[in-house]
Amino acid sequence: MGSLHQILSMILDIAWFIMIAHIIMSWLINFQVLNLRQPLVSQLWFGLNRLLDPVYTRIRRILPNMGGLDLAPLVALVGLAALRIILANNAMSFY
Repeated sequence: MGSLHQILSMILDIAWFIMIAHIIMSWLINFQVLNLRQPLVSQLWFGLNRLLDPVYTRIRRILPNMGGLDLAPLVALVGLAALRIILANNAMSFY
């Protein structure tokens, strides 16, 4: 059962890093540090969007319209942090 805890923890860590990479990349694209005409940048960007859009779309349905401000990544990160805390507090039930 300890391996199940480690696997769940690893999945949450990977999801956390993917979301952070998406957020940082969106800032760099908006501030024109990265250009979407570059093939590697566009492949990474569209790949990350395909991974995270199903999660963000569900969150955006719940959140009120904030104009140009998208709080879906923040809510997703807070949700992941809450899942990490829940997993850490219940770690003894896996052993």
